[in-house]
Amino acid sequence: MTTTRRNKRNNKLYKNIKAIKLSIASNDTILNWSEGEVTKAETINYKSLKPEPGGLFDEAIFGPVKDYECACGKFKKIKYRGVRCDRCGVWVTESIVRRERMGHIALVSPVAHIWMSKELPSPSKISLVLNISYKEVEQVLYFVNYIVLDTGKIKDDKIMPFKFKEVLDLTGKGSLSTRQKMRRVIGYIFRNLIKSKSSEDYRKGKIFYESLKNSSLPFSLNDAFNYIKKYTGFRVGIGAEAILELLNKIDLNLEFSRLNDALRKAKKDSVEDAKVKKILRQLETISWFRNSKLHPKNMILHTVPVIPPDIRPIIQLDGAKFTTSDINNFYRRVIIRNDRLRRILEDGTVPSIVVNNEKRLLQESVDALFDNSSRHKPSLSKDKRSLKSLTDRLKGKQGLFRHNLLGKRVDYSGRSVIVVGPELKMYEVGIPALMILKLFKPFIIHGLINKFDENGNEIRPIAASIRQAEDMIKNQDDLIWGIVYDVIKDRPVLLNRAPTLHRLGIQAFEPRIVDGKAIRLHPLVTTAFNADFDGDQMAVHVPLSENAVNEARAVLLASKHILGLKDGRPIVTPTQDMVLGNYYLTTERKGQLGEGIIFSTVYEARAAYESQKVHLHAIVGISTKAFPNKKFACQGTLITTVGKIIFNDVLGNNVPYINDGEFDENACPEKFIVKQGEDVRQSILKHQIIPAFSKKVISKLIDLLYLLLEFKDLPKTLDNIKALGFKYSTFSSTTVSVFDIPKYTNKQNYFDSADQQVLKYKQFYNKGLLTDDERYKRVVKLWNNVKEKVSDEIQNLIKQEQYRDNSIVVMADSGARCNISNFTQLFGMRGLMSKSFNYERNNQSKIIKDTIEVPIKHSFFEGLTINEYFNSSYGARKGMTDTAMKTAKSGYMTRKLVDATHELIINHDDCGTRKGIVVEAIVETKTKSLIESLFDRIVNRYSITPIVDPETQKTIVEANSLITTQLAKQICATSIKEVLVRSVIYCERENGICQYCFGIDLSTGKLVELGTAVGVIAAQSIGEPGTQLTMRTFHTGGVSTENNLAQGFERLKQIFEVVTPKDFEKAVISEVKGTVKSITTVQNAQEVVIKSNVDERIYTIPFSAQIRVHVGDQVSPGSKITEGSVDIKQLLRIAGIQRVRQYMIVEIQKVYRIQGIDIADKYVEIIIRQLTNLLQVTDAGNSNLFVGQLVHSHYLNELNKSLLLAGKMPVIAINQVFGIDEAASKSNSFLSAASFQDTKKILTDAAVKNQVDYLLGLKENVIIGGKIPAGTGFLTDEELTFLGSKTVAEEY
Repeated sequence: MTTTRRNKRNNKLYKNIKAIKLSIASNDTILNWSEGEVTKAETINYKSLKPEPGGLFDEAIFGPVKDYECACGKFKKIKYRGVRCDRCGVWVTESIVRRERMGHIALVSPVAHIWMSKELPSPSKISLVLNISYKEVEQVLYFVNYIVLDTGKIKDDKIMPFKFKEVLDLTGKGSLSTRQKMRRVIGYIFRNLIKSKSSEDYRKGKIFYESLKNSSLPFSLNDAFNYIKKYTGFRVGIGAEAILELLNKIDLNLEFSRLNDALRKAKKDSVEDAKVKKILRQLETISWFRNSKLHPKNMILHTVPVIPPDIRPIIQLDGAKFTTSDINNFYRRVIIRNDRLRRILEDGTVPSIVVNNEKRLLQESVDALFDNSSRHKPSLSKDKRSLKSLTDRLKGKQGLFRHNLLGKRVDYSGRSVIVVGPELKMYEVGIPALMILKLFKPFIIHGLINKFDENGNEIRPIAASIRQAEDMIKNQDDLIWGIVYDVIKDRPVLLNRAPTLHRLGIQAFEPRIVDGKAIRLHPLVTTAFNADFDGDQMAVHVPLSENAVNEARAVLLASKHILGLKDGRPIVTPTQDMVLGNYYLTTERKGQLGEGIIFSTVYEARAAYESQKVHLHAIVGISTKAFPNKKFACQGTLITTVGKIIFNDVLGNNVPYINDGEFDENACPEKFIVKQGEDVRQSILKHQIIPAFSKKVISKLIDLLYLLLEFKDLPKTLDNIKALGFKYSTFSSTTVSVFDIPKYTNKQNYFDSADQQVLKYKQFYNKGLLTDDERYKRVVKLWNNVKEKVSDEIQNLIKQEQYRDNSIVVMADSGARCNISNFTQLFGMRGLMSKSFNYERNNQSKIIKDTIEVPIKHSFFEGLTINEYFNSSYGARKGMTDTAMKTAKSGYMTRKLVDATHELIINHDDCGTRKGIVVEAIVETKTKSLIESLFDRIVNRYSITPIVDPETQKTIVEANSLITTQLAKQICATSIKEVLVRSVIYCERENGICQYCFGIDLSTGKLVELGTAVGVIAAQSIGEPGTQLTMRTFHTGGVSTENNLAQGFERLKQIFEVVTPKDFEKAVISEVKGTVKSITTVQNAQEVVIKSNVDERIYTIPFSAQIRVHVGDQVSPGSKITEGSVDIKQLLRIAGIQRVRQYMIVEIQKVYRIQGIDIADKYVEIIIRQLTNLLQVTDAGNSNLFVGQLVHSHYLNELNKSLLLAGKMPVIAINQVFGIDEAASKSNSFLSAASFQDTKKILTDAAVKNQVDYLLGLKENVIIGGKIPAGTGFLTDEELTFLGSKTVAEEY
């Protein structure tokens, strides 16, 4: 017995992982991992239920099944730790080692690794290295055809027609040609090389010669090849052994030089050329092997590693039945076939055809173990289900990466239905008592059995044992509640509502115990969670560690999330009842009780209202001195209402008195104040009624409160506004009745006229004067116009004085509920209804027929006919299905965006860049309507150069300074049309972004903090409103101006995935700088001639396209000649990367802003940075790079600097634009890329490269179970700099 063994488990190692390297394991490495060879296919003994010795669960190899107990039971307990049993050979240690220790199977014949031999999305690595096709590699590996290993002594092509590495087709179309070549060689041998015609070899040669001529005569191919080898030295091989020999012979440096020469001779500029593409792929793979110092022979396996048994368990079910992991079945098959092949080879008398067949079966069994699903015929279970191999356990939504490593389960959580909690403070949540007792059970038990108080004094515990404490909790004993309140006082909870589309989907709250079984949610946070109280459920999570508790309070508390992320506007704006109450409170009315009374204090005004001396809406006066903490433009008597006095009283100090919706942030304007000596009552009589405060005004007010109040006072003020809203919406007694609906009768005239017009269109169609598409478009346009007229008249009707106090109108005016569209349907007409339509279908018609052309003429007030009811049900169903599809699609897009950007973290204050982007107002060129103003584009960003007023020459903003709201207004007040600002696109930080290039954090209004994960925030800000985008592929704005352009979600997808637009929607763009010389009509088309300084370019344009230029217009490369979507890759080729970036920013903003969604430019720029930051090498200079290699722009800049300083030739590269899928897959981190998609390809490439993942992004760190390098887990700049420089140094 031996008593020395080093324990391989080292927990410290796992905690401080700095980087992970992935490479191809050599035979020696696999043996080094292994604890022993698995020789038997058995798993466990089904009688004793113990692992079989030498089998797949052998305790001597993988470790003991029970902690500190050997298999035979000689050594038990921890005192024998590290001892190896002399009887059973088991090491006495913890059973957890069965999750770590590996074994191996020594193969009798080598096999190829299926990831290296199969085509993934790219060609197989073996075929690229050997320069033979994938199909030929497959034929050799699976014993279909032979491959030439040595052409022998005869160098004459006429005699020896075979080439080195030629695959001899003996089964397919080329078999006749191969037979003829073999006949030629054999004929030469027996005629010229064998002198005696009576010899055995001469007779054999004749037989082979005849057999090869006549395919019906049987002969052994192996014998024929051995015959040729004997006299010529010509050798062939088959199977993985042959491939291994070729890989052993390969000289990587020679191959690299050969491919570089081939590339120079080929069309180097045309990367799209098929021949060039093939050379580039080969060059890439050879370079990876050269740089990684790995030998290609490692792609062939002599030993198969056996993964630890606890990762592929056998589980006992009821009734003495067992179930096992599919992996065990694969291993059993490998061992059985390997043993059978060993016996056959030891026998030595078995024909070669049988041996080859056994070798093929062994190759297939190893293939099935590694990647069953990619085989032509995957191995199936008894129920015809494809068995899950090692690859299947890695990839997909249920694979190791996404399911186990990125989707971990959480303890201490619960969920319940939410109801409104108007009595809660903003940072509170009501948790049911039952849930509190469950969630905090361990903490409550600790409190109940605790023998010491806070000061360390000994006290008598409430419960004597844990069991008693559990019983007290179960029975809800009265004594436990004191402890419960103490426990929840120290511990916030996290609330989450699925789907978590942005970071505000998880927020922290202080728990309060409530009755019932529902969670009570503060009404102001519903917008952030996108929650409503119609049965929504939310999950509650308990932060366990002290650090987690501190972080929840410091970062996640709901009262800290006032502003939205995507646009920096308040996200805690009051809604519904709260809006209605404040609208009612701030309403002004003439002739109300107490009008004209002048108060000297707020208390006096309140007292008068409560004693019913004055009405809330009565116009009164109050001395400005009654508000010592509020600013006024001058002193005197303020003309206002009692309601507004009550409203302003809760707003806090330093906030000006808010008297109308157009308030000044500095002071209450002079126009509302009657100065001393003037007649106050006369001013009250002349006072113009001010509209009450709608939802928009309150939202604007919250913006102002955010600026003026201290952060700690803001939640309290918002709670006060909420409380006022609820209180006065109750006092307003607003109800909805069918009798509140105004009467509207004028619509019938429109209907009669429209019906006649529809009939006319039908007649035109019957006569052939209109096509069906044209008739449909006109009918739809006609009824849309009728609805617009009805809508306009209803809008004018509800503005009349008689409807001023109408409950429904008040709700709409205040912004609490409903809009003009609801009114139109309520008492006007419902109009045209949508019907289901497959927008992605290739339709014969060029227009989208997703509208039922028969309108619903009745309103809800009148009631629908049976036909109208059925027509409306189409629209309702379409609404439901569209919503479901949009949610799924936008969720998937958010995932892709996060994958592409998660590594972008703020990691420096200033990168010192001198490059930026020129921004100007985004205007729709066709309609001249403003999409995004210059103010919105420059505010909260840093300038690069000084911004100077062109008229006064006065500097408005210094270089490298923040453009505040005030300064942005000043810039927009001048004639400045464009401004150069810093952008994340040109930030010179390699791994992350600096504070100045990003600018202000929109969620705080302050400079973005170090460690902020701006990449994820950008992805969420763009993905979250995706559900609000239209699903229509085509333009929705008026059918008459149908442009056949992708819009909404489809347009967004087109830009992010860099999809080439279809021919009918593709814009023609100018390739030169020049002037439009002429626009003429030629046969079946139009011709636009553009004259440049060098030549004239003629563009032929079909009549279906709409030309947007005029004669004499100046155009530049990339300018649109026709309306439509630009092909981004064509634009890159013609106008360069800067123009592409500007175009993408503008187009994405158009998609969102047309739908009324505001997203800050900086978030769009972050995405575009990730899509455009790779370059393709066209000339490698004196570097180790190769032509066609993709490199990051920052790495290339650093490399070129070092090359130029050393007096060497720099690298020349051209910019590339990739879609969001490719951008995520081309991440520097293989862990991040593999957990996204194409898991096999990414891991294979990483292994060949010997790639190191420095764990700089978020996903990689979540996968290894470490802290993410963002927020409170942010690395210091020195560490990041070290890692970044290390990466560059090693790559170079």
